Formats: sequence, structure tokens, C-alpha cells
Amino acid sequence: TTLNGEGLQHKDGHSLLLAATNPAVVAYDPAFAFELGHIVKDGLRRMYGENSENVYYYLTVYNEPYVHPAEPENLDVDGLLKGIYLYSPAPKSRKKNAQILASGVGVNWAIKAQQLLADDWGVKASVWSVTSWNELRRDGLETDRHNLLNPNDKRTAYVTKKLDGAKGPVIAVSDYMRAVQDQISPWVQQPFYSLGTDGFGLSDTRGALRRHFNVDAESIAVAVLQQLCNQGDIKQSIVTKAMNKYRIHDVSAADAGNTEGSG
Repeated sequence: TTLNGEGLQHKDGHSLLLAATNPAVVAYDPAFAFELGHIVKDGLRRMYGENSENVYYYLTVYNEPYVHPAEPENLDVDGLLKGIYLYSPAPKSRKKNAQILASGVGVNWAIKAQQLLADDWGVKASVWSVTSWNELRRDGLETDRHNLLNPNDKRTAYVTKKLDGAKGPVIAVSDYMRAVQDQISPWVQQPFYSLGTDGFGLSDTRGALRRHFNVDAESIAVAVLQQLCNQGDIKQSIVTKAMNKYRIHDVSAADAGNTEGSG
């Protein structure tokens, strides 16, 4: 379901963490239909193909209506299946760069944040679709174990390789608890900060809830600016100005969002 999709009793922020405890579960949090198509196709191959594996799939899909884009040309299908690919690269810039990692419906707010950062603050942020935080962590753990047992044949975790050379801080966001995104932090070399739906929710619109948890586009933009400030790229006054402009403390200032499919 979606944040507030079926009332207070269905504010699931931790099911991906539960899935991570079972080695047989392959869990994905896809954003778009074309991602889901590749995941299902590969899942059928892995579960029922010629060399089937002892796994089963857990897919978090949403009942929140939004436009699903066509599959991009030259889509990084390998990255999509392994857990991360670059969905919307930012123009190259020598300064004020950032990387926004988002999953599921959160990719939409990451893309909006990318636009806000570019238009209002001159920040170049790239948006990555993280189809599976769990699979990235699993790969990281397997890489660490291999390196422990094979010190003369060391490997690099997949997410580390994907983000190699990516400039600026990493902001990781989803509609789930921060612990879901934090799963990959040991293998991210850039400064890392997560946003998530920790704590109790409230009965309100989806937009207000995302503002309450600070996982909406405006909050993502402010988080990026704060991390840039922390590393000396911008002044704290810019961050304060953005907070006041977007009113990220005020749930009533948030766009209510699409309420269809919420009953």
C-alpha cells in the first residue's frame, strides 16, 4: 500500500527490514512500472527457470496514482536488478553537487527536489532509483565476507562501484524507516544522510504526512542544502532561507497530494 493508503493501521515503515532477516527473500521497492516488469521477469527466471534458486520475492508496490514514465533508452537493467541505477543525472558541475538516492514512490519527490535545488539554489543533484536497499546490503555483506577470507583478492561492493566518482553528499530517502536506507551506509564513501518515516504518524493527507516525516520534495531539498553546508559548499543562512521558504516545519503548508486509492 502507500503511506496512509489504508488508514492508520497500515502505516508500514519496517516490512523491508523484516524481509532483510530472511536470506531467502529478495525484496524490491520499485518506483515505476518498467522497473517492476524487469524485476518480475528476472524473478520468474530465478524462481522457476532452468537453474532455479531457493528464493522468493517481496515487492512493495503502491496504490498511489502517479504518472509512470516510459522506459528510458539505454536503461541500466543490470543496475536495476542489482539494486541501484542512475535515473536522472544532473548536468556536470565543479561545485554544489549532490546525489539523491530514492526508492518507490519517493523517486517522484526526489525528482521534484532535484528541480527545486536547480531552480532555487543552483545545486546540481542527480537522482538514483534504488530498487532494492536490501539487495545492495546483501551484496555489501557478501563482499565484506569475501574480503575477510580472501585478503589478496579483494572486491568492491556494488553500490560503492556505482557511486564511485559521484560528487557531493548522498541523501537517501524512502517512505520507510531510515534504518531501511541506512542498510547501505557502510559501503557509501560520500557523506551519507538518510530521511525516513520513523516515529508515529498521524491522520492526515499523504502530503501532510510526508511533510511531517520530512520525506517530501521540499524537505529533501533542505537536507541536501544542509549537507552541502556541512562540507563548506554553502552558508548556513542559505539553509535557513530554504527552510523558511518551503515551511518544512508546517504540515499544513504541504501539498495534500493525490488522495485517490487511499481508502
